[in-house]
Amino acid sequence: MFICQCNGIHRRDVVCGGGAALFSAVVASLMGGAKPVRAEAMAGKVPEIDRVAVRVVVDSYQFAVAPSRKVADVEIEHFGWGIGGGKPPGKTLISEFGLSMHVETRRGTEARNVLVDFGFSPDALVNNANLVGIDPAALDALVLSHGHYDHFGGLAGFLKQNSSKLKAKLPIYIGGEEAFCSREWTAPPVRGDFGALDRKALEDANVAVTYVEGPALVADHGFTTGHIDQTSFEKLLSPSAMRIGVDHGIGCYADKLPEDERTKAVIPDQFRHEIATAFNLRGRGLIVLTSCSHRGVINAIKQAQAASGVNKVHAVIGGFHLAPYNEGYVRDTITALKSIDIDYVIPLHCTGEPFYEMAKAEVPNKLLRSYTGTRFVFAS
Repeated sequence: MFICQCNGIHRRDVVCGGGAALFSAVVASLMGGAKPVRAEAMAGKVPEIDRVAVRVVVDSYQFAVAPSRKVADVEIEHFGWGIGGGKPPGKTLISEFGLSMHVETRRGTEARNVLVDFGFSPDALVNNANLVGIDPAALDALVLSHGHYDHFGGLAGFLKQNSSKLKAKLPIYIGGEEAFCSREWTAPPVRGDFGALDRKALEDANVAVTYVEGPALVADHGFTTGHIDQTSFEKLLSPSAMRIGVDHGIGCYADKLPEDERTKAVIPDQFRHEIATAFNLRGRGLIVLTSCSHRGVINAIKQAQAASGVNKVHAVIGGFHLAPYNEGYVRDTITALKSIDIDYVIPLHCTGEPFYEMAKAEVPNKLLRSYTGTRFVFAS
């Protein structure tokens, strides 16, 4: 870490350990700019939506010639090629190890648009959003599931590219200050700097950073689960470590973290700030976007059920973070999903092929295949 001398105090001395909280407060007072606000707690019943369309904007794999189809009541639209309009081939979708999803909802004549997570790079996010026809001016909210680079890496570039088009004070829902911590990837295949969420880019884009530790409405149509409790058999693997404190405006303010984290320099990531996003489809049940499920896909679903009071789950879509686990654990997850009686299971991103192969054998009528660009339309 860079060291500077400031009134006789080394930056490293105040960024790490017990001085982190003090330094955080000093930096906060000097930086100015928009401060995060806490979302209003969700009260009453969650909204019922007539239609939910989930577009996978960025994921790991694209199969351009997959035919679109309808499975029971779900329309599945694959993207194909980035051609048309009488022009020869130019740009097409970019796939990468990251995740971004766009959700368009309708309730009567109302329409809402939410972008959940932002992929690994702005090149992929900006390119793909343009190709699939996402209008930045129509976005009503942004959601960041957690502070991993493969979920926020494209955000700063997307905001810079589209800041003049976005609604003023567009809310971005984040699970808390932990999301801003600098991270190191500590798991195989290689260790290294895993980046940090760019707070200044959010300030420059004039978005409203909104912390959602508990359940809160998103764009009037959906809701975040808030922090995900670990109540099932699922175990948390920590592939990254968080660095506590701020260096040159980058990082997390220690005094805003849970008390047991404030005085430490580097700690294994427990993903206390991770959130899932959900929508209540009229007559069908919940559609839960898990994003990455570091705290467990079953735990994320249970949190959505508890937050909404709705037990029926129509679909779960997102990364299930099962690639690092052994076959027995993956099978236990499938068994738990079957017990919840979910209508559709749509694995993305970090789920891993072993899950897909097992689920294909055990729940073939519930499993839906997705690629970068795929759009799932659920109707009441």
